[in-house]
Amino acid sequence: MNCVFVQIRCRPGTAYRVAGDIALREIHSELYSTSGEYDLLLKIYIPKEEDTGKFINDNLLDIDGIERTLTTLTFRAF
Repeated sequence: MNCVFVQIRCRPGTAYRVAGDIALREIHSELYSTSGEYDLLLKIYIPKEEDTGKFINDNLLDIDGIERTLTTLTFRAF
């Protein structure tokens, strides 16, 4: 499994609904509300055989209210 962090910027007033929609999909390990440039921080584990971009596109980006995302790939835990 590949650990990936996705920061999500939501349209104003939609962060809680977007978080609820993500939670219903059960694709995340952890989901946080954050301050700053992005509204939510999502930690997901993507199966090694899956394409990361396609997985995120197919399972996350069709949620209404998501304005922008920033994906951080991880390589090794210390």
